[in-house]
Amino acid sequence: MVLNRDSIKNGIVEKLLQEGCRKGLIDRWTAEQRLESRNEVLARRPSDDIWVFGYGSLIWNPAFHFERSAHALLYGYHRAFCLWTPLGRGSPDNPGLILGLERGGSCHGMAFKLHKDQIEEELDVVWAREMPTGSYKPTWVKLRSGNETVDAIAFVIQRDQPRYACKIPIEKVAQSIATAEGPLGTCADYLFNTVEALDKMNVPDRYLHQVRKRVIALQRENGGPKP
Repeated sequence: MVLNRDSIKNGIVEKLLQEGCRKGLIDRWTAEQRLESRNEVLARRPSDDIWVFGYGSLIWNPAFHFERSAHALLYGYHRAFCLWTPLGRGSPDNPGLILGLERGGSCHGMAFKLHKDQIEEELDVVWAREMPTGSYKPTWVKLRSGNETVDAIAFVIQRDQPRYACKIPIEKVAQSIATAEGPLGTCADYLFNTVEALDKMNVPDRYLHQVRKRVIALQRENGGPKP
Protein backbone atom coordinates (compact mmCIF):
# COMPACT_ATOMS: atom_id res chain seq x y z
CA MET A 1 0.00 0.00 0.00
CA VAL A 2 1.18 3.51 -0.84
CA LEU A 3 0.49 6.22 1.72
CA ASN A 4 -0.61 9.25 -0.28
CA ARG A 5 -3.49 11.70 -0.58
CA ASP A 6 -5.60 9.28 -2.62
CA SER A 7 -5.23 6.34 -0.22
CA ILE A 8 -6.14 8.64 2.68
CA LYS A 9 -9.10 10.32 0.94
CA ASN A 10 -10.60 7.16 -0.56
CA GLY A 11 -10.60 5.26 2.74
CA ILE A 12 -7.92 2.64 2.06
CA VAL A 13 -5.87 3.76 5.04
CA GLU A 14 -9.02 3.90 7.20
CA LYS A 15 -9.81 0.25 6.33
CA LEU A 16 -6.29 -0.73 7.41
CA LEU A 17 -6.82 1.08 10.72
CA GLN A 18 -10.21 -0.55 11.26
CA GLU A 19 -8.66 -3.97 10.73
CA GLY A 20 -5.88 -3.13 13.18
CA CYS A 21 -8.44 -1.98 15.72
CA ARG A 22 -10.48 -5.19 15.39
CA LYS A 23 -7.32 -7.21 16.03
CA GLY A 24 -6.53 -5.14 19.10
CA LEU A 25 -3.32 -3.74 17.62
CA ILE A 26 -4.27 -0.07 18.00
CA ASP A 27 -6.85 2.10 19.72
CA ARG A 28 -8.21 3.88 16.65
CA TRP A 29 -9.66 7.38 16.85
CA THR A 30 -13.01 7.94 15.18
CA ALA A 31 -13.58 10.60 12.52
CA GLU A 32 -15.48 12.58 15.15
CA GLN A 33 -12.53 12.50 17.55
CA ARG A 34 -10.17 13.69 14.83
CA LEU A 35 -12.54 16.50 13.87
CA GLU A 36 -12.87 17.60 17.50
CA SER A 37 -9.09 17.60 17.88
CA ARG A 38 -8.57 19.53 14.66
CA ASN A 39 -11.17 22.14 15.59
CA GLU A 40 -9.69 22.56 19.06
CA VAL A 41 -6.27 23.23 17.56
CA LEU A 42 -7.69 25.70 15.02
CA ALA A 43 -9.53 27.52 17.80
CA ARG A 44 -6.13 28.27 19.35
CA ARG A 45 -4.51 29.44 16.13
CA PRO A 46 -2.16 32.35 16.87
CA SER A 47 -2.36 33.82 13.35
CA ASP A 48 -4.33 33.59 10.11
CA ASP A 49 -1.60 31.64 8.34
CA ILE A 50 -1.50 27.90 9.01
CA TRP A 51 1.79 26.05 8.72
CA VAL A 52 2.48 22.36 9.36
CA PHE A 53 5.91 21.19 10.51
CA GLY A 54 7.34 18.03 8.96
CA TYR A 55 10.23 16.31 10.73
CA GLY A 56 9.95 12.75 9.43
CA SER A 57 8.06 11.29 6.49
CA LEU A 58 6.09 14.52 6.06
CA ILE A 59 9.32 16.04 4.69
CA TRP A 60 9.47 13.68 1.71
CA ASN A 61 5.84 12.55 1.50
CA PRO A 62 3.47 15.22 2.85
CA ALA A 63 0.38 13.81 1.07
CA PHE A 64 -1.53 17.09 1.41
CA HIS A 65 -1.77 20.22 -0.72
CA PHE A 66 0.10 23.33 0.33
CA GLU A 67 0.86 26.81 -0.94
CA ARG A 68 4.59 26.74 -0.33
CA SER A 69 7.25 24.95 1.69
CA ALA A 70 10.47 26.07 3.32
CA HIS A 71 13.31 24.71 5.41
CA ALA A 72 12.57 25.44 9.08
CA LEU A 73 14.22 25.06 12.48
CA LEU A 74 12.32 24.22 15.66
CA TYR A 75 13.86 24.95 19.04
CA GLY A 76 12.86 23.05 22.17
CA TYR A 77 12.26 19.66 20.55
CA HIS A 78 14.29 16.96 18.86
CA ARG A 79 13.28 14.01 16.69
CA ALA A 80 13.63 10.47 18.07
CA PHE A 81 12.42 6.97 17.28
CA CYS A 82 9.96 6.85 20.14
CA LEU A 83 6.74 5.23 18.86
CA TRP A 84 6.18 1.52 18.31
CA THR A 85 3.99 0.64 15.33
CA PRO A 86 2.53 -2.86 14.95
CA LEU A 87 0.66 -1.91 11.80
CA GLY A 88 1.92 0.64 9.23
CA ARG A 89 5.61 -0.23 9.02
CA GLY A 90 5.62 -3.11 11.44
CA SER A 91 3.68 -6.18 12.50
CA PRO A 92 2.34 -7.58 15.79
CA ASP A 93 5.27 -10.01 15.98
CA ASN A 94 7.86 -7.43 14.95
CA PRO A 95 6.73 -3.84 15.61
CA GLY A 96 8.53 -1.04 13.85
CA LEU A 97 9.69 2.27 15.29
CA ILE A 98 8.75 5.65 13.87
CA LEU A 99 9.69 9.20 14.73
CA GLY A 100 8.16 11.63 17.18
CA LEU A 101 9.15 14.95 18.68
CA GLU A 102 10.62 14.78 22.18
CA ARG A 103 11.30 17.73 24.50
CA GLY A 104 14.74 19.35 24.40
CA GLY A 105 17.27 20.36 21.77
CA SER A 106 16.33 21.46 18.28
CA CYS A 107 15.09 19.95 15.04
CA HIS A 108 15.49 20.85 11.38
CA GLY A 109 12.61 20.02 9.08
CA MET A 110 10.20 21.37 6.49
CA ALA A 111 7.41 23.89 7.03
CA PHE A 112 4.34 23.73 4.79
CA LYS A 113 2.00 26.71 4.46
CA LEU A 114 -1.60 25.82 3.64
CA HIS A 115 -3.77 27.73 1.18
CA LYS A 116 -6.17 29.92 3.16
CA ASP A 117 -9.18 28.55 1.28
CA GLN A 118 -8.12 24.92 1.81
CA ILE A 119 -7.18 24.90 5.49
CA GLU A 120 -9.95 22.66 6.83
CA GLU A 121 -9.85 20.24 3.89
CA GLU A 122 -6.08 19.80 4.04
CA LEU A 123 -5.95 19.56 7.82
CA ASP A 124 -8.50 16.74 7.57
CA VAL A 125 -5.94 14.88 5.45
CA VAL A 126 -3.15 15.73 7.89
CA TRP A 127 -5.22 14.54 10.88
CA ALA A 128 -6.24 11.32 9.13
CA ARG A 129 -2.56 10.63 8.54
CA GLU A 130 -0.95 11.83 11.77
CA MET A 131 -3.75 11.33 14.30
CA PRO A 132 -5.34 7.93 13.58
CA THR A 133 -4.72 6.81 17.18
CA GLY A 134 -4.01 9.94 19.17
CA SER A 135 -0.35 8.98 19.59
CA TYR A 136 0.72 12.58 19.05
CA LYS A 137 -0.33 15.88 20.58
CA PRO A 138 -0.87 18.59 17.93
CA THR A 139 1.04 21.55 19.33
CA TRP A 140 1.49 25.13 18.19
CA VAL A 141 5.20 25.93 17.90
CA LYS A 142 7.39 28.74 16.61
CA LEU A 143 9.56 27.89 13.61
CA ARG A 144 12.51 29.83 12.29
CA SER A 145 12.60 29.85 8.50
CA GLY A 146 15.23 32.11 6.98
CA ASN A 147 14.59 35.57 8.40
CA GLU A 148 10.98 34.70 9.20
CA THR A 149 9.32 33.28 12.32
CA VAL A 150 6.08 31.38 11.70
CA ASP A 151 3.50 29.62 13.86
CA ALA A 152 3.07 25.98 12.92
CA ILE A 153 1.35 22.80 14.02
CA ALA A 154 3.81 20.11 15.12
CA PHE A 155 2.95 16.60 16.19
CA VAL A 156 4.61 15.94 19.55
CA ILE A 157 4.75 12.43 21.02
CA GLN A 158 2.23 11.55 23.72
CA ARG A 159 4.19 9.85 26.49
CA ASP A 160 1.21 8.49 28.43
CA GLN A 161 0.43 5.67 26.01
CA PRO A 162 1.44 2.01 25.75
CA ARG A 163 3.23 2.40 22.40
CA TYR A 164 5.56 5.14 23.62
CA ALA A 165 9.19 4.01 23.35
CA CYS A 166 11.20 5.77 26.04
CA LYS A 167 14.94 6.19 25.46
CA ILE A 168 15.41 3.00 23.46
CA PRO A 169 19.11 2.07 23.06
CA ILE A 170 20.37 2.67 19.54
CA GLU A 171 21.12 -1.03 19.02
CA LYS A 172 17.50 -1.95 19.76
CA VAL A 173 16.27 0.89 17.52
CA ALA A 174 18.45 -0.32 14.67
CA GLN A 175 17.42 -3.96 15.13
CA SER A 176 13.75 -3.03 14.87
CA ILE A 177 14.20 -0.77 11.87
CA ALA A 178 16.39 -3.27 10.04
CA THR A 179 13.76 -6.01 10.22
CA ALA A 180 10.30 -4.46 10.66
CA GLU A 181 7.86 -4.32 7.74
CA GLY A 182 4.15 -3.69 7.38
CA PRO A 183 1.45 -2.76 4.84
CA LEU A 184 3.04 0.68 4.26
CA GLY A 185 6.53 -0.73 3.65
CA THR A 186 9.70 -1.25 5.64
CA CYS A 187 10.95 0.76 8.56
CA ALA A 188 14.34 0.86 6.85
CA ASP A 189 12.91 2.73 3.85
CA TYR A 190 11.25 5.18 6.26
CA LEU A 191 14.64 5.85 7.85
CA PHE A 192 16.62 5.99 4.61
CA ASN A 193 14.16 8.38 2.93
CA THR A 194 14.22 10.72 5.92
CA VAL A 195 18.02 10.74 6.07
CA GLU A 196 18.22 11.41 2.33
CA ALA A 197 15.70 14.26 2.52
CA LEU A 198 17.57 15.97 5.37
CA ASP A 199 20.91 15.50 3.62
CA LYS A 200 19.50 17.18 0.50
CA MET A 201 18.45 20.09 2.71
CA ASN A 202 22.06 20.29 3.96
CA VAL A 203 20.94 19.62 7.55
CA PRO A 204 22.14 16.05 8.21
CA ASP A 205 20.87 14.53 11.45
CA ARG A 206 23.70 12.86 13.41
CA TYR A 207 21.34 10.57 15.35
CA LEU A 208 19.61 9.33 12.20
CA HIS A 209 22.94 8.76 10.49
CA GLN A 210 24.11 6.66 13.45
CA VAL A 211 20.94 4.57 13.26
CA ARG A 212 21.27 4.26 9.48
CA LYS A 213 24.88 3.06 9.74
CA ARG A 214 23.90 0.32 12.19
CA VAL A 215 20.82 -0.69 10.18
CA ILE A 216 22.92 -1.15 7.03
CA ALA A 217 25.43 -3.25 8.98
CA LEU A 218 22.66 -5.47 10.35
CA GLN A 219 21.13 -5.89 6.90
CA ARG A 220 24.50 -6.91 5.48
CA GLU A 221 25.07 -9.36 8.31
CA ASN A 222 21.70 -10.93 7.53
CA GLY A 223 22.12 -10.83 3.76
CA GLY A 224 19.25 -8.38 3.43
CA PRO A 225 18.66 -5.39 1.13
CA LYS A 226 21.18 -2.60 0.94
CA PRO A 227 20.23 1.01 0.09
